[in-house]
Amino acid sequence: MIKFAKKSNKKSRKILFAVLPFKKCVALIIGIVISILVCFSFFKKGGILGVNATERLVPIYSVDREDKVLAISFDCAWGVDYTDKLLSVMQEENIKCTFFMVEFWAEKYPEYVKKIFDYGHEIGTHSATHPHMNKLSESAIYNELFTSKGVIENITGKKVELFRAPFGEYSNKVISVANSLELYTIQWDVDSLDWKDLSATEITERVVKRVKNGSIVLFHNQGKHTAEALPNIIKTLKEKGYKFLPIGELIYKENYKILQNGVQAKL
Repeated sequence: MIKFAKKSNKKSRKILFAVLPFKKCVALIIGIVISILVCFSFFKKGGILGVNATERLVPIYSVDREDKVLAISFDCAWGVDYTDKLLSVMQEENIKCTFFMVEFWAEKYPEYVKKIFDYGHEIGTHSATHPHMNKLSESAIYNELFTSKGVIENITGKKVELFRAPFGEYSNKVISVANSLELYTIQWDVDSLDWKDLSATEITERVVKRVKNGSIVLFHNQGKHTAEALPNIIKTLKEKGYKFLPIGELIYKENYKILQNGVQAKL
């Protein structure tokens, strides 16, 4: 409980002051530190420096690129049944992509984290527990990101720079905390809907007709027909002149802005 005391000065005016319990003091200090880090991150990153309090922050959905490049990404949360097949397809096609991993998945399958990394793919965090992050406090969001990226970094030895929010849910609070941890928040502009168990043909048609320069395509490593669809998707897009990059090579790391439609563009 917060206790208040009264004290009189020479002008007989009463001043209230609060004596906070130790745990609340610690929580307050953590909140202040996170706020300072969030503010500092806007200056340290090469993005938009002057964000006002009412501006809506958005993640990167796609990138404004003149060249025909795109990124394939996978969210990893629930299993590994099709992961070896996915890796084989990527190796056969000489393509590097990005895997977003939940902490509990990485802890359950550390050998797959290492295998994916050893195959040359990029790894980002998909949170620690796959929560609805908009419902969390700043400190809880911070913990979700800090611990999850730590688990991945301990396995691979490489710094994690990308974050994808569970359920695609985000807010100014979520993105600001991610910025404070030097994480780029990544969404997608092409959804394969493979999690709905669409057929390989349906997945292929959805993806191929929606891709454009700078697209980020969302798949799931546990998609039932994803590995079956990928060879045709890759073949068709290569015939159209597209090349494939990990998200970290697709996006701009400095001197950029993120438009309100989620397109990242050069300043």
